[in-house]
Amino acid sequence: MKLIRFGKPGQEKPGLVTAAGKKLDSSASGFDWNADFLGNSEHLKQLEEWLERHSAECPEIDDNERLGSPVPFPSKIMCVGLNYSLHAKESGMDVPRQPVLFMKATSALTGPFDPIIIPRNSKATDWEVELAIVIGKKASYVSEEDAMDHVFGYVLHNDVSERDFQLNHGGQWVKGKSCDTFAPVGPYLVSKDEIKDPHNLRLWLKVNGKMMQDSNTSDLVFNVPQLVSYISQYMSLLPGDIISTGTPAGVGMGLKPPTYLKAGDEVELGIDGLGVSRQKVQEL
Repeated sequence: MKLIRFGKPGQEKPGLVTAAGKKLDSSASGFDWNADFLGNSEHLKQLEEWLERHSAECPEIDDNERLGSPVPFPSKIMCVGLNYSLHAKESGMDVPRQPVLFMKATSALTGPFDPIIIPRNSKATDWEVELAIVIGKKASYVSEEDAMDHVFGYVLHNDVSERDFQLNHGGQWVKGKSCDTFAPVGPYLVSKDEIKDPHNLRLWLKVNGKMMQDSNTSDLVFNVPQLVSYISQYMSLLPGDIISTGTPAGVGMGLKPPTYLKAGDEVELGIDGLGVSRQKVQEL
């Protein structure tokens, strides 16, 4: 299923997108896409059964209605650095032997069409299209063989990054990753059964209509089960947690000369099966 949340910030309600592309308000089901829902595989089946009985009664969501993040309450956003071989090359770094991990503050989370706000004192706000994993069942010390049992689904994520903060403010990447609005997620949370192979998805990003990133998840250094298993050796992954799997080549920092976002720019990005998002860039 494709799950959405819609409405004003802080007042979002649950909805879903049908196979025919209709956006329906599913509030009457009693489910929202919180840890309780995501952590119990029976809930998705129950939602599907409810929809079969009640789809005709569900209000249709207007196309002008704001969409929020379809994953509303992650306990953490884990990110993986340098996880595409060509991106590592453009960054002038070796392909890592183990996943490079960092966190992104959950306060950065925003909707797929909300603006990106350039933070105060920013010199180098950059873009990164990424496939993100959403955890279902709690994962702690899981094997690669069992890792997919702990995945609920996937979302599109723009891992917006301030490179000066990231690289020149003490070497802690989280500073350049966590500014408000730096985690546009969605439009949909797509259950894993709809994505046949997460390691063969085209992902792309445009800035002002110009293609900047155009790659495939087949270039991932560490794949989905490897990442879920690896991270679970160091911390418990809880239902609703997001793992952003890294970005391919084509970020602004890798251009010659480097090119960064400015007020008035528009970023558009997409991944096969996960939809398209779009953010206008504004100054604080």
